[in-house]
Amino acid sequence: MSSQRRGTATMAKPARRRMDKSHWLYVAVIAAVVLGAAIGLMAPEVGKSLKPLGTMFIALIKMIIAPIIFCTIVLGVGSIAKAATVGKVGGLALLYFMVMSTVALAIGLVVGNIIHPGSGLHLKPYSAATSSEDNATVKFLMEMIPGDIPVLPTLVLALLVGFALQSLGKSGEPVLNAIKNVQKVVFKLMMMIMWAAPVGAFGAIAAVVGATGWAAIGSMAILMGAFYLTCALFIVIILGSILRVVTGLNIFALIRYLAREYLLIFATSSSESALPRLMAKMEHAGVSKPVVGITVPTGYSFNLDGTAIYLTMSALFISTAMGIPMNMGEQIGLLVFMVIASKGAAGVTGAGLATLAAGLAAHKPILLDGMGVIVGIDKFMSEARALTNFTGNAVATLLIGKWTHELDMDQARAVLSGRDPFDELSLDPDGHATGGDAGDSPVLTAPREDPVPARV
Repeated sequence: MSSQRRGTATMAKPARRRMDKSHWLYVAVIAAVVLGAAIGLMAPEVGKSLKPLGTMFIALIKMIIAPIIFCTIVLGVGSIAKAATVGKVGGLALLYFMVMSTVALAIGLVVGNIIHPGSGLHLKPYSAATSSEDNATVKFLMEMIPGDIPVLPTLVLALLVGFALQSLGKSGEPVLNAIKNVQKVVFKLMMMIMWAAPVGAFGAIAAVVGATGWAAIGSMAILMGAFYLTCALFIVIILGSILRVVTGLNIFALIRYLAREYLLIFATSSSESALPRLMAKMEHAGVSKPVVGITVPTGYSFNLDGTAIYLTMSALFISTAMGIPMNMGEQIGLLVFMVIASKGAAGVTGAGLATLAAGLAAHKPILLDGMGVIVGIDKFMSEARALTNFTGNAVATLLIGKWTHELDMDQARAVLSGRDPFDELSLDPDGHATGGDAGDSPVLTAPREDPVPARV
């Protein structure tokens, strides 16, 4: 009898979740950065000789830019059309997301112009090798990597295809579904490339530290610190002020209410992991189910405030570090491009890097050669990026609920004050997963009866 009880207890005990593969990638990149910096400091010449490792990784990133841009823009145009058909909620949400993304991008540009990250590094293009033998080796390996496709023509073609499919209505859905399947393949390829990130980061960091010493480490630390501070101020001042003015709610009370989700995001470096929990908690906070079912999934594709700040600050860091600063006209052009391209920077590890590369390629392709340094510190900025994206979507849900009169203010005040705590047992244990492959973006559909909408 006793053994039977022990057996039952063993069966009832939930299985331990294995560490996701992305965690090992995260650890490997950090280890590679630390090792690369150490080699650059202790053996500068060895570090500089490792530059081709960064060269080849950047070439792989460049190879995948055009397919990612094409798929995400075509599907993004289709998603906008679907959101518009949802009615007032979808249209209002999209308008708000576009405005906030532009504000976040502009803030990144302002901060970048104030602190001038990367100044004094004097990075050189990766094509400059140290000897003819290195040149021959690098040339042989580089010839194995397919060439990149021009970004701006790809963007224009994607927009035209998207609008053409949009005008076809239901007859265009098979083509959209086919592009969606192609996108899965492209994102899978992106993930395969990202497994080479530790090697690329190792070579790039070793080379830049070997060439500039502690100045490189200091510049990267300044960029990361400025980015974290900018994200924090954006949440507290920009999002907090809008939330207070529109709803009267306190941003710090909202952050406290979402504390468990923040820990989950910090552990996974992805706001996707907390999507089901955010939807359940927003409903508990008094936002109606239809508004939550439309706003949250749409926001995960179109409302990426942290990613927007990251894109513009990183672009300015690279241009300053390479001694090729962008004038105001080029910066505004970059902002406009990023407003469009950043809509595809969600859902897969490394898509943010691809979007950054696309923006640089569209303006000054030579700046792509400086991306190796960003690859090295990208993982260190991913937590702030994900937390900012998540907070922006939580605030947006409350705002859209208030504007459409679908927010129970009494319930919201009771929940955020702690008088009506969220019942963790109300969540299906299976709902903690991200709800699909990492490369899938939420599709706008009519809200379902269950708290978590389907994602395809």
